[in-house]
Amino acid sequence: MSDDKVVRVGSRKSQLALIQTNKVVAILQDLHPNTKFDIVSMSTTGDKILDKALSKIGEKNLFTKELELALEDGRVDMVVHSLKDLPSTLPKGMVIAAVCKRDDPHDAVVLHAKHAGKRLEDLPQDSVIGTSSLRRIAQLRRKYPHLKFKDVRGNLNTRLRKLDEDNVYSALILAKAGLERMGWKERISFVLDPSICMYAVSQGALAVEVRDDDLQIISLLSKLHDKETVLRCVCERSFLRQLEGGCSAPVAIHSVITDDKLTLTGAALSLDGSECIKSSMSTTIPNHQDTKKKESTMSKQYSCIVADSVSQDALQAAEVLGIELAKKLQNDGATEILRVARATIAREVEQTSQKRKAESDAKETSESACKYQAVHSTINKTQ
Repeated sequence: MSDDKVVRVGSRKSQLALIQTNKVVAILQDLHPNTKFDIVSMSTTGDKILDKALSKIGEKNLFTKELELALEDGRVDMVVHSLKDLPSTLPKGMVIAAVCKRDDPHDAVVLHAKHAGKRLEDLPQDSVIGTSSLRRIAQLRRKYPHLKFKDVRGNLNTRLRKLDEDNVYSALILAKAGLERMGWKERISFVLDPSICMYAVSQGALAVEVRDDDLQIISLLSKLHDKETVLRCVCERSFLRQLEGGCSAPVAIHSVITDDKLTLTGAALSLDGSECIKSSMSTTIPNHQDTKKKESTMSKQYSCIVADSVSQDALQAAEVLGIELAKKLQNDGATEILRVARATIAREVEQTSQKRKAESDAKETSESACKYQAVHSTINKTQ
C-alpha cells in the first residue's frame, strides 16, 4: 500500500461505536504508520428507531445495512462492527477480514441504587428488568419467574439515565464489554454466570467487514486477527447459521478453548423461557497456533470470516463443531421451538406495522382537517 493511501473506515455514530472504531483504527495506525485512516460515521436503521423493541422492527441488518451500502458503493473501504450485530450470512461480495481479541462476552446486571447489594433473586415480586433482548428474557424468566421484563432502547447513556431517573426499572441487563469500553465498569453490580444467562453469538468481539475482492485491504487487516477469538466466533456463527436463529431469536451460546480443545455450549429457547433445548460438544483444534499458509491455496471463508493467518484445519474444525451442535439441537426439538418463536415475532412485527400505519394515517387526516379549517377560516374573514 502506497504511503499516500487514505483508508476510509465506516462506523455508526453512537458514542460506543466510535470508541470501538477508534480503538481498531489506533491499532491499524500503529501497524501502518504511513497510511491515513479517516472515520466516516453514519446512523443506521437501528439507531433511528428507538420507540420499539428491535425484534418488532421487522428488518434485518438493523445496525449494518447503511454501512454495508457505503462499503458496496465505495464510500468507505472497511466497516468496524460489533460482531454480534453482523448476521451469520453477509450480503454478496462482503467478508469479515479481521476479528479482534474478544473482551468479556458475558452479560452484566446494573441495579438501581435503591437495590444496591442485592442479587436478582432478592428483588421484590414483579420488579421490572430492562432489556430488549429476547435471549436474555427467555433465560432469566426460567431462573427468576418473579421478575417482569420491559423493553429499554437508546444508547447506553440513555438507558442508564432511564434506570436512574424514571423509577420504572429495578435493574438493566447490558453487555459487560460495552459498559467497560464506555468507562463505566463501576456501574456493574455483578456479572451473570453462563449457568444463568449465556451470551449472544460473537458478543464482546469487534470485527472489520470489507469487500471480498479488495485484497489490499484484506492484507492490511490480517494482523488484527486474534486466533482464539476467530476460532470461537467461527464456531458460534456456524451454530447460529445452521439453526437459522437470526440476531433477535432466543439463541444463546458459550464457548471456551482449553489447551487444544474447543468446547461449545448452545441453547434454543421459547420466547417465554418455558422450553429450552441445550447441549454441549467439544472438538480437538489441530495446530491452532499455526500461522503458515500454503501459497497455492485461495482464501476460504469460514462463517463469512477470512483468516489466512490461522490454521485452516483449525478453522474447519471450529466451523464443523458449530454445525454439528446445531444439528443435535435441531434433532432434539430446537427447530420447532424456533419456528414458533419466529412466527410469534413475525405477528408482532405485523401488528406493530399496522398500528404505526394507522397512527400515521390518523395524523395525516388530522393535519388535512386543520389545513381545511384554516383555509375556510381565512375565506370567511375576507368575505
